[in-house]
Amino acid sequence: MIKNILRQQNEERISLLKKNYIERTDVPVKAEFLSTGLIKLITGPRRAGKSVWSLQLLKDENFAYLNFDDDLLLKHFDENAITQSLNEIYPGFRYLLLDEIQNLPDWELWISKLYRRGINLIITGSNAKLLSGEMASSLTGRFVKIEIYPFSFSEMLSFHGIKIPPKPDLTPAEEGNIMSCLNSYLLNGGFPEIVINPPLAKNYLSALFDSVLLKDILKRFRIRQAQQLYDLSNYLLTNYSNLHSFSQLKTGLNFSSVATTQKFARHLSESYLFVVLSRYSVKIKTQQKSPGKFYVIDNGFINARSFEVSPNHGRLMENAVFIELLRRQFKPGLDIFYYHTRNNREVDFLCRKGHKVEKLIQVCYDISNQKTLNREISALSEASAELACHKLFLITWDREGVIEHKDNIIRLIPAWKWLCGIE
Repeated sequence: MIKNILRQQNEERISLLKKNYIERTDVPVKAEFLSTGLIKLITGPRRAGKSVWSLQLLKDENFAYLNFDDDLLLKHFDENAITQSLNEIYPGFRYLLLDEIQNLPDWELWISKLYRRGINLIITGSNAKLLSGEMASSLTGRFVKIEIYPFSFSEMLSFHGIKIPPKPDLTPAEEGNIMSCLNSYLLNGGFPEIVINPPLAKNYLSALFDSVLLKDILKRFRIRQAQQLYDLSNYLLTNYSNLHSFSQLKTGLNFSSVATTQKFARHLSESYLFVVLSRYSVKIKTQQKSPGKFYVIDNGFINARSFEVSPNHGRLMENAVFIELLRRQFKPGLDIFYYHTRNNREVDFLCRKGHKVEKLIQVCYDISNQKTLNREISALSEASAELACHKLFLITWDREGVIEHKDNIIRLIPAWKWLCGIE
C-alpha cells in the first residue's frame, strides 16, 4: 500500500514540476541554503505557495517527495515501509521534501531520526508555533527557517507583465494600469490562485479560511467552543488594524476568561491567519500591558469574510503595508511595533535595526483634507523628536513629495512605489 501511495505522489510531483509557475522574487534565499546540511523549514499560510516554491528550489536536483496532506499516507504510515519505498522509487536521492509535515503525529521524532541518518531534509508546514517550537525543542540549532507569504504587489505586477524600473518614468496610462492592479490587490490580496483567477476570490478565500479554522485549529487542538473561535476570527477580520486588549475582547465576545481569549488568539496567529503588533516602549511591562493591533495575513480574507458595508481603503492599505514589512524580514515584537507619543499620537509602524529606531511610517489613503494631513505629520514629528529618528515616511494612495515640519523632512510616497521597494 505504501509503495502505491508513494508512486502516486511521485506522479503528482512530476506533473507539478512540468507546470509553469510565477517566479517568486521577494524570498531572501542564498545560494548556500540548499547546500547546508541543516534542516530547511519552510512555513507560511496554507496555499501561499510553499510547496511550489520548494519544487522550484529543487527542480534541478534529485529529490524524493512525501505529501502529508494525503489522508492515505497518514493512515498507512510506516517508517520502515516508507524508507524502503523511497529508495526504490527515488534511487540515490539527495534531498527529501516533506510537505505539510505537521499533519503527521509525533513528526519531530521521525524527523530527528532522518536527520541523524544524514538525510538532507526540506520541510514545509502551515503552523508557525507547532513547527518552530517543536523543532527548537528537539532539534535546537539544526534547522533554518524561511517564511513564504502570499504574493507581494511587485510579484502580482510581474505576473501581469508589468516591470517597474528602479527610477520609473511612467506615462499616465502606465501609471493608471498600476493603480488598477493596486486596487485589485488591496481588495483581493495575493494568494496565487486569486492572482491567476480574481473572480474566484470570495468563494475560494472564504473556504480556505474555514479550512484553516477547522483543520489547523479546531481538530488539531480539540477545541469544543467552535462558535467562540469563529466569533473571534470574524470580529478580528472586521476590526483589523484596530487596537484590542484581551480584556476588551473577552468582555465584548462574552468569553469565559481572558486566558481562553488569549489562547484562541494565539491559535489564530500561529495558523497564519492574523499577526499581532505590539506597542513600542523601552519598558517591557508597558509593551505587555498595552493593547495589540491585529492584522490579517492577506487582504483577500478581509474582503471575503468581514462584515464591512464597504471597503475601507485606508485600513486595507495599512494592512498591505504591514504584510510587506513582514516580507522584508521585520519581526513583530522584535524590530517592528506601533508607537504612541507622550501626547498619545499614534504612529502606525516603528521599524528598528538592531537597537536603533531606523524609520517611522504612517499610512494614510487620502490626505486631501488639511486636518488629516496635519494629524499624520504631527504624529511623525512628535515621534521623531522622542525617538531621535529622522527617516520619516507617509505612504499615501497617490501623493508624492516632501514636507518640512519642525526641522523634519517627511517623504510622501505613493503606496504602489513603496510596495515595489522604491523609496
